[in-house]
This record gives sequence, C-alpha cells and structure tokens, in this order.
Amino acid sequence: MGRKRFYMICVFIFTVSSVACGFATSLPMMIAFRVFQGLGGGGLAPVEQSIFADTFTEEKRPLAFALYGLTVVTAPAIGPMLGGWITENYSWHWVFLINFPVGIVSLVLTGMFVSDSKLVKEERRALLTKGLRIDYFGFVLVAVGFGCLQIVLDKFEREDGFSSQFICWFAAIAAVSLLTLIVWELRVSQPIVNLRLFRSRAFAISCGVMFAFGFIINSTTQLLPQFTQALLGYDATNAGLTLGLGGLVTLFFMPIAGVVTGRVFQPKWLVMMSLVGTGVALFNAAGLNLNISFWDVSLSRLYQVIWLPFLFIPLSAVQFVGIPPKENNNASALINMMRNLGGSFGVSLVTTQLAWREQFHHARLAEHITPYNGFTTSLSSIASTVEQQASVMSYLDVFIMLGCFALVLAPVCILLPKLPKGAQINAH
Repeated sequence: MGRKRFYMICVFIFTVSSVACGFATSLPMMIAFRVFQGLGGGGLAPVEQSIFADTFTEEKRPLAFALYGLTVVTAPAIGPMLGGWITENYSWHWVFLINFPVGIVSLVLTGMFVSDSKLVKEERRALLTKGLRIDYFGFVLVAVGFGCLQIVLDKFEREDGFSSQFICWFAAIAAVSLLTLIVWELRVSQPIVNLRLFRSRAFAISCGVMFAFGFIINSTTQLLPQFTQALLGYDATNAGLTLGLGGLVTLFFMPIAGVVTGRVFQPKWLVMMSLVGTGVALFNAAGLNLNISFWDVSLSRLYQVIWLPFLFIPLSAVQFVGIPPKENNNASALINMMRNLGGSFGVSLVTTQLAWREQFHHARLAEHITPYNGFTTSLSSIASTVEQQASVMSYLDVFIMLGCFALVLAPVCILLPKLPKGAQINAH
C-alpha cells in the first residue's frame, strides 16, 4: 500500500471512529467503535518511526526521534489532565470529539509534506512484481491469541480468576494460539510477525524493557488519579492535574537525554539508571497516606517520570542494532506491540492486585476489631475506617510491586551492546 497511504488510512479510521465514540449511546456501541479506533490507532506508531527514519538525514534523525519521544512520554501525563478538565467542564463526549480537528489537520499535513522514500517505492514495486504472499494463518493466530489474552487480562479479577470456566477457556485458546504462532512464524518465508528479529540481543532486550515501560507508565498513570479520586476526594480535573507537573519536567529533560546518549554515556547505563530511579521512586510512592497534599502527589509522579527520557531515548538509539534496514517496519511494529502489551498487562494486573490486596488487608484489620478492644464508635464508622485503610494499603502494595519489577529488570540492561562514538546517529 505504501507507508504514506497506509498511514493516512489509519488516521482516517482513527478519526472517524473517535467521532463515533463521542456519539455512542450505549456500552455495546462504545465497545464496537473503540475496536475500530484501535484498528486505526494500532498502525500509527510503527509507521511513524519508519517514516522518520526514511525522511530525515542521519544528522537530523536524533532530533526527530527526540521530538517524537516527547509525545510518547508526555501524552500519558497531559491526556488525563486535559481529559479531566474536559469531562468536568463539558462532557465525556468531547474527550473523543476533540480528535476530529486533530485528525483532519494530520491528514492535510501528511498529504502535503510526507512522501515515501525511493527505497520504499522500489521495495514495494519488487514485492508486488514477484507476488505478495500474505500470512493469513499467522494473522488469524495473532488476532485470536492476543484477543483472547486481552479478554483474560480484563476479565480475570471480575470473573474470579481461574475458578471461572470462561477465563480457563479463553486462557487455553490464547496459549494454544500464541504457541502455534511461534512455531508457524519461524517456518514461513514472509511471516506476519518476524520472530527471527529476536535473535538480535539488543532488540530482544529492548523489547523486554519496552514491555516494562508500558507496564509501569500505564499502571501508574491509572493508579495516581484513581487514588486521589477514590480516597482523597479529588474531582476529575484535579486528579488529572496531579500528573501535569511530571509531564512538564519530562519536556525539559528529553533534549538533555538526547544530548548525553552515546556522546557522554552508553545507552545501557542510562537505561539501567532510569529503571533503578523508577524503582526507587515507586518505593517512595509507597509512603503516601490520606494526609498528603496535592503537591505531595504531584511530586510523587514527578519522581517516577523524570527518568523516562533517559530510558526512551537511549533505547531508541540501541534497539535496532543488528537489525537489517529492510526489517525496520517489522522491528518498529514489534517494539510498539511490546509497549502496548505491557500497558495491557500492567493495567489488568494492577486492577486485580488492588482488589486482592484490599481483601487481604481488610481481613487482617478486621481480625483486631472485637468487642473487647474498647471501641466506643459505631460499627458502621469502624467498618468505613477499616475499608478505607485496607484500600490505602492495597495501593501501597501495588507501588512496591511495580518498584520491585523495575529494579529486578535493571541488571539485564548490562547485556545491551555498546555504541561507538557517533553511532546513535545511525541507530534508527
């Protein structure tokens, strides 16, 4: 189809489905339109990275990817803040409808300024000449495997885990489909997912770290606003604003990360530093309580995201080492898929853990409530306090879990390859 044409189709689908979400009148309608929104949005990030690599000269690529990194890292901070303000002052419909003018501008500018490179056109012409063989069976395995896995992740806690036949069946289908996918994709000549790319040590580790990136950033982006609304009584606007300070600081550090990557420090040390810093920041977040101020919450978020530029930029510089240029599309798709999977796993696991840990703490705290403890307040007041404290403790447990995840992964970054001086220019 060509990158430009495919990209514009994805933008069009995303924009139209966003408008449809804004006019949805029922949950089934919303889910259906969100599916189409995902179909359009899923194709954007991989193609964007490939277009950047083809459009900009070697000298300008680091700046281009640093600017692209700004959107990846700051969007999770700005989104909830803007969304909360829109919801409070207008309605939730405008959270979706706001995508319409942005999509129109994107289509116009892409049509005017973006073009496929000569190499891409030649490769496309050669591929169509010799006959394009689409891996339909691999496509079905991807859709069924990851689709069922997403259902398991979303419904696991609500359906009472593996005690539910519904969860067991979907988990089994996901496992069989994904295992079959691995065997199948290693045998076909034009796989829908090129798993052979994982032979590159740099790429394999980068995918693992990107999975962790999506896991942690998506989880914490949900946790803090949820904590402030459910336990501190914040409205949607103020809950979103707690993420704003971190986004502003990230904007400041992104160009600094671009300058020091490869020139001052090797990417692997920066990625390791960022994971350790993130882990420590999450342990710090485990000290939150019901007496904290707005700025305490904002600073907690700042301590977490201040490390993200030093993870994203160095990882972008090293992830394609050892990958042939003709595989850039496949590599970009896999990297972005790992980030999306990490986000899905993170949000689902955090939701499940919050429920489980709240039940655990509620049971432990309730054990100490007896007629012999000298309580003079009403039972309803005691029950409310126990429930509130159990909820707080469950959030703190999840922060500790995420911190351990970041710290355990950090030593693996030692295995990332070194870059010779100036190699960061060619890394994309």
